[in-house]
Amino acid sequence: MRFVPSGRSLLVTVGALIAIGLAYWVAYATPVFAVDTIEIDGAPPALQRDVERATRDLVGRSLASIDASEVEVTLHTIPAVAGVSVDRAFPSTLVVRVAPERPVAVIRRGTSAWLATGAGKVIREIAVGTEKGMPRLWIRRGATIRVGGQIPAGLVPATRALAEAHAAGIASRVKGVRTTGDELTLVLRHGTEIRLGRAADVGMKLVIARRVLTLVDGGTSYIDVSVPQRPVAG
Repeated sequence: MRFVPSGRSLLVTVGALIAIGLAYWVAYATPVFAVDTIEIDGAPPALQRDVERATRDLVGRSLASIDASEVEVTLHTIPAVAGVSVDRAFPSTLVVRVAPERPVAVIRRGTSAWLATGAGKVIREIAVGTEKGMPRLWIRRGATIRVGGQIPAGLVPATRALAEAHAAGIASRVKGVRTTGDELTLVLRHGTEIRLGRAADVGMKLVIARRVLTLVDGGTSYIDVSVPQRPVAG
C-alpha cells in the first residue's frame, strides 16, 4: 500500500492551490469584480437616499473585499432602518434589502416636525405641512427631540395606540389622539371618537371598535371600548 503521494499528485494539488489563490487575488485586488451598482430594495425615497449616501464609498471596491456584516451594522445606525441585509451579486452589484421603520405619527413642536414610530422612536425630521394624512401629536416648545432618539414618554401610549390602529386596519381613519389623564381616545376623520380607556389591551379594543364601526352610521359620536367585553356606541 502506498502512503507517500506521488510527484504527479503533489503537482496537481499545488497547481490547484495556486489557481485558487490566483482567482482570489483577481477577485480581491483587481477591478474585475469592482462594485459599479448598489441595488436598494424596500426603502421609500427618503430612506433610499440615506442608504445611498451611507454606501457610496463602496462603489469601486471589489465585492470580495466587502464585509456584508459590517455594512449592515453601518446601515442599522440610520434611524429609519428597522432591518437590513446585504448580499453580493457578482460580477459587480451589491444588493441592499431594507425593512423600513413605519411611522405612525407626526410630532410637532412650534415650527418643527418629525416622524415617530409606534415605539416612540424619532426617525426623521420633515417639513411642516407634509405627511398630511398622518395624525399630529404636539409637545411643548422646550421638549428636546432628536432624530434617532425617543419622543417624551408621555406620548408613547398614543403612538403605541396608533401602531395598533394600523394592525387593526383603521389607521387611515384616524385624525388624532387625545389623552385625558391615563385614558386614550382616537378621533376619527369623520368625527367619531373611539374611547379606549387605559392603555391596556388596545389591540383587542381596536379590533372590536372596527367591528362596531361596520354596524353604526356616520352620525355616531363615540364608540366606547374601554371595557372591551361591553362596547357602547352613542
